[in-house]
Amino acid sequence: MKVTEYQQKMNKIKLGGFTEYKTIAFSMGATMILTLIFLLASYDFITKTVKTGMMTAASLYLLMSLYMYIVYRKIKNDVLKKGELSRGTRGMGIPMIAFVLTGNFFGTIAGMYLITKKKSIEYQLSVFMIANLAMVMLVSALNTFKPLIPYYFDLGMILLSIVQIFYIFVAVLLVRHVDDHNINPKLKWILLPLLLTVVTGNLFALVLVITLYKRLTQKNKEISIEWIDIMRRLFRNYMAVIGMFIVSFLISISICSYLTFDYAVSVDNNYDALFITPCLAYPFGTDNFGRCIFSRIVFGARISLSVGIAAIVIPLLVGGTMGAIAGYYGKAVDNVIMRALDTLYAIPSILLAIAIIASFGASTISLIMAVSIAGIPAYARLIRGTVLGLANSEFVEAARACGATNRIIIFKHIIPNSLAPVIVRSTLEIGTAVISTSTLSYLGIGIPSHIPEWGNVLRVGSTYLEEHSYMAIFPGLAIILIVLAFNFFGDGLRDALDPKMK
Repeated sequence: MKVTEYQQKMNKIKLGGFTEYKTIAFSMGATMILTLIFLLASYDFITKTVKTGMMTAASLYLLMSLYMYIVYRKIKNDVLKKGELSRGTRGMGIPMIAFVLTGNFFGTIAGMYLITKKKSIEYQLSVFMIANLAMVMLVSALNTFKPLIPYYFDLGMILLSIVQIFYIFVAVLLVRHVDDHNINPKLKWILLPLLLTVVTGNLFALVLVITLYKRLTQKNKEISIEWIDIMRRLFRNYMAVIGMFIVSFLISISICSYLTFDYAVSVDNNYDALFITPCLAYPFGTDNFGRCIFSRIVFGARISLSVGIAAIVIPLLVGGTMGAIAGYYGKAVDNVIMRALDTLYAIPSILLAIAIIASFGASTISLIMAVSIAGIPAYARLIRGTVLGLANSEFVEAARACGATNRIIIFKHIIPNSLAPVIVRSTLEIGTAVISTSTLSYLGIGIPSHIPEWGNVLRVGSTYLEEHSYMAIFPGLAIILIVLAFNFFGDGLRDALDPKMK
């Protein structure tokens, strides 16, 4: 091996040890891609005109890309020559925090990673927690450009601002009083107010509460060490964390939209605003009835996420219980249960869904039933296979020797130890459930057409694909984005929960 090749390999290993380098490299690449997207969107190839708003956004993102490239080169230079980042280099992360005002949360996260040397898992969670709420506030703020501002908009933004100030305060406390080995016991007082903020749908706040609680109350216990280890392995996979961020953002905007968005804009006809192209007032344009597509996608996220989650929880509970019983008892019980589920599994899922909706009518409840029933056999098989491997394990035999009943053994010992593969499959299957929901609505047999749901929005947009392509592009991108987010998150969670990846 040549010396230059060896040196390049050593430099790559050295740079890979710095989270700041990996984060800025990813964020810079994502910002450049967004710059290209805005640049392409700034020119209308049909009318041969330049859209000023899109060109301004492209120029702004190009400037951010150039600044991030300078920071990237400075970080690389410090690491290779000094082996650490200088104070001046870390200070360059401060302007990047303001990138969130342009919607560039990639740059904001990279800046918050750069400004501090101590990056405990708690601090990393707080960074994404702050970025999540900032994105919700930024998206909600677009409603100020509409002719009518939502009734509770001011109240909603004030409450979100208070929560954001508290989040920043928590992040500062975590920098000062938490590291990988020690945590100040006095931080217990922030657990309750931090838990209350979870009502905004911020998943990172929820995970931060669980992490702090485990470190403060279960210090040095195996269960606490294992949880922290899982979180650290998850955060090493940047794409998994980005997937979790997108999922958290969609949940948060779905909940916060009750205060910051006007539902009437998404369902009421407005014949003075037909086919308006994307602008500040209508970021995704309007449809053939003058309804705001942006608002319809935001409100549609509620239905897609709720149906997707419900369609996983129901087969998980029903199929998981049946699979656990079949695997634990075996023999005749196993044959009866599994053969019945095989019959259900043999029915095509789309045909089963159509039959259920035709019988009970098109509604959200019918759609949940249609999507969830088809998933019962898969979860039953997964749990059954896991239970078969645990039924004769030592801890089960010990429970029997202590006089535990079969019900206690199944629900208290076996099922909890079978959850890891189930959790991973659930996160992956939510994306599939969202696609099924949108597909049925697109075909006109799911959610009623007047209700804002991504499949409905896409169906309307597909009619005007040639003249007004934006009507189909944006709901299509929303479906793709949420499916990719759950897939990335599921893949990262699978690696984090896999003992072989330790």
